[in-house]
Amino acid sequence: MTAGTTVEAPDGTKVVLGEIGTRVVFENSRVRVWEVALDPGDSQPWHLHHNPYVVLCLSTSPCHMDWLDGSPARQLSETVGGSVYRPVSPVHMLTNDGDAPYRNRLIEVLDLGEEASGEPHLRAEGDGAFTESVVPAKVTLEEDDVRVRHVIAEPETSYTWNTGATPSLVIDLDLATEATAGVRYVEPGESYALPAKSTRTSGYNVVELLYYGRA
Repeated sequence: MTAGTTVEAPDGTKVVLGEIGTRVVFENSRVRVWEVALDPGDSQPWHLHHNPYVVLCLSTSPCHMDWLDGSPARQLSETVGGSVYRPVSPVHMLTNDGDAPYRNRLIEVLDLGEEASGEPHLRAEGDGAFTESVVPAKVTLEEDDVRVRHVIAEPETSYTWNTGATPSLVIDLDLATEATAGVRYVEPGESYALPAKSTRTSGYNVVELLYYGRA
């Protein structure tokens, strides 16, 4: 991480980099999960990513991303339960332009970046799948390295996720402000029952680390 590092903008201005999120809510040798929380009008500090990352939207508001190198700003309009996968990128910052809070979970994939631990991968067989034959889920992101499913569970109903050869992160989208942050890391070959909800809510994201199962 480069928070506290001083860099120079094209106009010669000195800029001290900040953290890439508001707080770390989960971390192990494979992933680091941040909460990003911006109230209306708030901005993140300028920051730099050293690892590819997945962004999961928990609550949405129009935002834009500025680039320290002077590139045109990028307008962002996300949906709750949606996801994007981004490689490492130049120094940038995010601003909430709307009138509602913006919240996300930002998952750094450490194995694919500068902070790879080099630890060997455990091996398991099979693809990740739910035990149940019918699950209200859709794939919102599929790349070579990661896949994300959005699950909106029916009230009072739980579904069991089986990881197969790749570990997964299960993110509860309704626990954005809770201390536990609703993050569960599921090892290869393990299963996890998504807690049942009393009412129909934003549900869960299941993030599969597909690169992990490759030889």
